[in-house]
Amino acid sequence: MLGAGLAMDAFSVSLADGLSERNLNAGRVLLIAGVFAAFQFLMPLTGWLLVHTAEERFSSLQKFIPWIALLLLLYIGGKMLAEGIRTRREKAAGVSVETEGGKTVLTAGEILVQGVATSIDALSVGFTIASYTAAAAFGSSAIIGIVTLFICIAGLIIGRQIGTRLSGSASILGGVILIGIGIEIWVRGVFF
Repeated sequence: MLGAGLAMDAFSVSLADGLSERNLNAGRVLLIAGVFAAFQFLMPLTGWLLVHTAEERFSSLQKFIPWIALLLLLYIGGKMLAEGIRTRREKAAGVSVETEGGKTVLTAGEILVQGVATSIDALSVGFTIASYTAAAAFGSSAIIGIVTLFICIAGLIIGRQIGTRLSGSASILGGVILIGIGIEIWVRGVFF
C-alpha cells in the first residue's frame, strides 16, 4: 500500500510523459518507468541511511524537499508547455515543426529530474523505517520500487493512448499536469 501511495506522483508524471513522448516504444516505457522505480527504491534507503548516520544534519534540510520538487517539476512542465505552444503556433503559421504530432522526446536529464522530483517525498519514508534492519529496509524499498515500476508502465501506456488522440495538444496538457503535480507536492509539503 505504501508503494502504491508513493508511486502516485510518478504515475501522474508517467501519464504526462506518455502524452508528450513521441518515441514511446516498449524499451522507452521500461526506461522511463525504470528510472522512476529506481529513485523510489533508492530514496527510502537513503532516508534510512541518513537517520543512521547524519540525522541531525539532514533534519534541517527536510523543509526544503517540497520546494525542490516544485522547482524541478515547474522547470520540466514549463519546458513541455512552452514547446507545445511553440509547436501549435508553428503549425498554425504553416512552419515545419521538428516534433511529430506535437510530441516531444524527453532527454535523459529530464527523465532523471522527474525521477528525483517524484520520489523525493519517499526520502521521508526512510525516516519512518529507521528502526528496521538493513535487510528489512532494503526489502521494503524493493517492494516500493517494483510497485512503482508497474504503476508507471501503466501510466505511460495510458498516457500514450490518450496522447495519440489529443495529437498537438498533448505536450501542452503534459506540461500543465507536471506543473500541477509540482504545486500539489509543494502545498502538501508546506501546509500539511
